[in-house]
Amino acid sequence: MYAGLKVFRMAYALAAHAGERQAVIAQNIANADTPGYRAKDIQSFAEAWRTQPASGFDAASLRSEVARDVDMDPNRNTVSLELEMMKSVEVRQEHDRALAIYRSALNILRTSLGRG
Repeated sequence: MYAGLKVFRMAYALAAHAGERQAVIAQNIANADTPGYRAKDIQSFAEAWRTQPASGFDAASLRSEVARDVDMDPNRNTVSLELEMMKSVEVRQEHDRALAIYRSALNILRTSLGRG
């Protein structure tokens, strides 16, 4: 009965998106000194949710190369550590938001069942 609630699927998808984006950011930071490395990112959660079916959300398929208007290092690397750190904070907030939505929905369900 409660397994098909869209709020739980969305909270899961938001957390999965945040995890995948954090992995991409970590990969960018790890390759900050790699000659010719192009920074990568994934599309926003809103775009991903709109374009993918909610039942089959696949955050891993969202990886893509980012075209940035930044100066490249002499070794043709496009990673900006400052930008990656800022994106990391955004991802942490996105993950915290997903957990808050999930907890709130659980509390509403518990209350509606008289167990809250």
